[in-house]
Amino acid sequence: MEKHERRLIKVSTHSYSVVIPKSIIEKYGWREKQKLVITDKGRGKIEIRDWRKK
Repeated sequence: MEKHERRLIKVSTHSYSVVIPKSIIEKYGWREKQKLVITDKGRGKIEIRDWRKK
């Protein structure tokens, strides 16, 4: 597993952004403007996945 360090960027008063490396986007076949689900797994972990896949 490769590690990538990224910074949390404040976009507006209610949202933040994290830049995901291109290699990860290509690995999962994600495209620009694709819907993704972000799940809080607790203890500082999150899961990002395609909204259609269970």
